[in-house]
Amino acid sequence: MTLELSPIDKAKFVAARRAADFVEDGMRVGLGTGSTAAWLVRCLGEMVRDQGLRIKGVPTSTRTAELARQVGINVITLEEARWLDVTIDGADEFDDELNLIKGGGGALLHEKIVATASDQMVVIADAAKEVEHLGAFPLPCEVIPFGWRTTQALIEETLVAMDVMGRSSVLRMNGDKPYITDEGNYIIDLKLNRIGDARQLAMVLNQMPGVVENGLFIDICDAVVIGHPDGTVEVRDINEGTVTQDRIDIADSDNLFSDLDE
Repeated sequence: MTLELSPIDKAKFVAARRAADFVEDGMRVGLGTGSTAAWLVRCLGEMVRDQGLRIKGVPTSTRTAELARQVGINVITLEEARWLDVTIDGADEFDDELNLIKGGGGALLHEKIVATASDQMVVIADAAKEVEHLGAFPLPCEVIPFGWRTTQALIEETLVAMDVMGRSSVLRMNGDKPYITDEGNYIIDLKLNRIGDARQLAMVLNQMPGVVENGLFIDICDAVVIGHPDGTVEVRDINEGTVTQDRIDIADSDNLFSDLDE
């Protein structure tokens, strides 16, 4: 690893390094998508290379699959795995009940399928991702392209009756064209500012024709690993009701992290 890491990258790295401890030899592991999850994939790749760790990884996106293969992880599909021992992924926000907003990286559908097909879901994050109420980060909704404007209008109309502070939405773009998910869908980002009842909102959104999935992960996360720039790591396990702290040494190295593209 390089000494040029920013404080936020140091926090992501130590969280990923600690979360790798949840992975044991022979496990089937769900691999998340995004910059924080990329650190985890690199950590596992290093363990495969240097410690002989044998795992099967199920990526949640094509870019995660490419990175996993690059670092030597045996990549399989969820159809081949059927069920996973653990999924480790990042989050855009999490609250004190470990409910999440995910989907900033555009892989929310695959991420939710993989997470719910796992015995345990572990989230890795820096401390800035913790919020009192979900909603400051725009909530992604994956929608089918057919009639997306009608779906968007239906969503905004429905939000009037929801316990949220904002009700605007925008189609996610990739340059001058709509962003396309791995399943060929669009993403509409909802600017809600604050979500009062995330469970109700998640259920209502998924009942709408045209909506494939939303980025609210309710009662899915089992533990969160929070990294800090000084190497301190906090692990909160909601099932055990425990909070533990560790410290990870951040040392200079020219290993697999040297070319990580954040």
